[in-house]
Amino acid sequence: MSVAIVLFTSDLRLHDHPPLHAALASADEVAPLFVLDDGVEAAGFGAPNRRAFLADCLRDLDSGLRERGGRLIIRQGDVADEVGRLVEETGAGAVHMAAGVSGYAQRREERLRETLGRVGCGLNVHDAVITTLAPGAVVPSGAGRDHFAVFTPYFRRWSEEGLRSPFQAPRTVRVPEGPASAALPTRTGLRGLSPGLAEGGETEGRRLSAAWRRHGLASYEERHDDMAGDATSRLSPHLHFGTLSPAELVHRARAAGGPGADAFVRQVCWRDFHHQVLAAHPAAARSDYRSRQDRWRTGRAAEDETAAWREGRTGYPVIDAAMRQLLHEGWMHNRARLLTASFLTKTLYVDWRAGARHFLELLVDGDIANNQLNWQWVAGTGTDSRPNRVLNPVTQAKRYDPDGAYVRRWVPELAGISGPAVHEPWRLPERERARYDYPEPVVQLSEGLARFKEARGLG
Repeated sequence: MSVAIVLFTSDLRLHDHPPLHAALASADEVAPLFVLDDGVEAAGFGAPNRRAFLADCLRDLDSGLRERGGRLIIRQGDVADEVGRLVEETGAGAVHMAAGVSGYAQRREERLRETLGRVGCGLNVHDAVITTLAPGAVVPSGAGRDHFAVFTPYFRRWSEEGLRSPFQAPRTVRVPEGPASAALPTRTGLRGLSPGLAEGGETEGRRLSAAWRRHGLASYEERHDDMAGDATSRLSPHLHFGTLSPAELVHRARAAGGPGADAFVRQVCWRDFHHQVLAAHPAAARSDYRSRQDRWRTGRAAEDETAAWREGRTGYPVIDAAMRQLLHEGWMHNRARLLTASFLTKTLYVDWRAGARHFLELLVDGDIANNQLNWQWVAGTGTDSRPNRVLNPVTQAKRYDPDGAYVRRWVPELAGISGPAVHEPWRLPERERARYDYPEPVVQLSEGLARFKEARGLG
């Protein structure tokens, strides 16, 4: 019998899975494999929240395969070595996997090709599995231009491209007998988990997605910035782990139609946009995409202010609310991500890499392409056409949390302050202010803005 291996990476689902579809069509038996990659741990990306969510995803994937007569094979170690061993054990003639975009994913693919080439096994890498379109599917006109550096023209071209039709989940998956599997990982024993961490897995992702289409999609355009209303999809962790297909989400949103669906599809496109930037420039994961010759603040004062930012005690309620949401849930509202990133990089003038690193330590949807490039967008070192824009946390809070409900939810020591006054507790009469155990602002906004302008040479 012919055997093919499907190497799962960031595509932990059975619905709309091109590598699995191709393997089932070309071989009598399929060996579904996931490798607990030692390289991820060595690189420092094995954050507890993502490890817990991953455990949920793998358990759910194994359950779905068993319902179809199969099972998931778990190995731990170097990906290329473990795939090579499974090829020898099963006699597989081909390996199928989804294409990745990070520098690490590109190096992993190179090693796999070398390893499999030595044993005469083919490697089939499938595009448009982790993203809606392949990173190189649309490129600007002109010689030597390999990616779009500005979102709007990319979105225009992206929207004109036809999408492949999503695949149904297979009815049966025949897995060869014999290959051993390590135990499925669990959440048990993981330390440092956010107490409000969401559940992972394709089953949960599809449930959330269906509920979102019924109750949230139509109003998304007018409500997605409502911080207290929590009106975003919360599907980003499932997109990161691939328990949901971005192509299927776009198809379903377009079928629903309307301004809300259009706005949601635009957000999915932002994800593709960042992946195509990183695919073309993997170094943007750690270096400025566009250098502004920043002289980021260092020293004790900057360290203390950054610590206050991480812990949610900056004295700016909307910033502290957002950072506490991150600590509790391992997730943060999109508008809050913009505000906290702007505060760190523009008001405190601290290197975006410090913020990106902290987010990756906690975010369950922590994704190199989206996390690093969104941080760079806000810091002004990325693709933003207005690199020196500064988001005023008080003005933004009054606009997107007008009654202060978001702040009171996450900063309970200020719960006694009603209405928008909660955004500026320093303006309260001194006797009233003394009743609240809340810090003074770590910096005055005018001082931070002046410092930033001077550093950037803005006069």
